[in-house]
Amino acid sequence: MQRDLLESNIDADVRVYAVWFAMLAGDARDEWDQALLPDARVRHFWDEERLVGRWFARKVEGWDGIVWDAYYLYDAEARWEGTLPVAVSSGATVIDRRETLLAGVQALMALPEPAP
Repeated sequence: MQRDLLESNIDADVRVYAVWFAMLAGDARDEWDQALLPDARVRHFWDEERLVGRWFARKVEGWDGIVWDAYYLYDAEARWEGTLPVAVSSGATVIDRRETLLAGVQALMALPEPAP
């Protein structure tokens, strides 16, 4: 994603929130490679309790468990107030769905800027 999405769209006004937590052996925080997404537009968060994954499973996907290795793509108008915004695109795993994610981001970037 770093190369295909961020590096190839260096001027794109995007924000990426990467939430990391341990799900598999080798996912420990002390083994986490922050260099995977070094772009300044990426905000990294470590979620020791996997709260974000549980929240997305319950509130967005409608099941009890943990969402991980997934993406949720929202447009610039999405607001997390009151009702949950609808994702433009979502999927898992990020690697398996990278073409869909990239197409979604490119479609959003092709849209005209919203009027002030």
